[in-house]
Amino acid sequence: MDTIHFIDLFAGIGGFRYAIQNASNKLEVPIKCVFSSEIDKECQRAYQENFGELPKGDITQIVGIPDHDILLAGFPCQPFSIIGNRKGFEDTRGTLFFEIARILAAKKPTAFVLENVKLLVGHNKGKTIKRIIETLEDLGYHTTYKVLNALDFGLPQKRERVFIVGFRKPSIFNWPQKKVQMKSLNDILEMEVPKQYYVSAPIRKKRLSQKLPTKELTIWHENKSGHISVYPFSCALRAGASYNYLLVNGKRRLTSREMLRLQGFPESFKLISSYTQTRKQAGNSLAVPVAQAIIERVFQACGWI
Repeated sequence: MDTIHFIDLFAGIGGFRYAIQNASNKLEVPIKCVFSSEIDKECQRAYQENFGELPKGDITQIVGIPDHDILLAGFPCQPFSIIGNRKGFEDTRGTLFFEIARILAAKKPTAFVLENVKLLVGHNKGKTIKRIIETLEDLGYHTTYKVLNALDFGLPQKRERVFIVGFRKPSIFNWPQKKVQMKSLNDILEMEVPKQYYVSAPIRKKRLSQKLPTKELTIWHENKSGHISVYPFSCALRAGASYNYLLVNGKRRLTSREMLRLQGFPESFKLISSYTQTRKQAGNSLAVPVAQAIIERVFQACGWI
């Protein structure tokens, strides 16, 4: 069959790219990335180190995007997230969705897969998602969306995200239904880490004043009001969260490699950024197995397998 060409917008450190590569390898569908874009310089460096190409910068300044069969984009979520100010399309970053619409209108790919935070669905009493869907359908795309949780795709991370999928032609597309057994934290966490990851005695004491220590591996989550929850999985990684937002057994921070494992990145991913930058990159990325499962269904719906 012909090679499927794709573009990777707001590419971050390549979560969507790993997802489509995994789907390609599993289903034996030949693919080629013909364009990638990412404005963050540190993400650009990491992407280039791991994929051998430097993404273009500001998408609003780019013209001449190549023809492609599928568009992938985890468009900026800050305007819609619980951490942001929730201004949505009033926020300049929110209007970046319309850059996706501009490219879809010009290049008319066969399909697209978009990703954003769960709160996009309820933002502005549902008017924002309605406007997005109407825009996509006005461009001629048959569009559907669904909130999926990384916990249901084998990752020990409670990460709910909305995915939006569209096709140029009416297609039989079914969202992934089968739940995958969640990996244990034993498969993710390192047994020995440097002392720098351990929190100070006062922070540890504060945690223990609210919760009893656990023998099994757990991740302790502190919400904005200071309440501590203890789970055998991680709450969603966040780009701008406190360093002590998530603590393994209430004692230490996650390492760079552990955060990437929680997102489903391969062990082969080369870590070249600082710890601070990697926390930001992992928090902004997507859960690879979730996107992979969706892309496999897109390949099927498009008749590529």
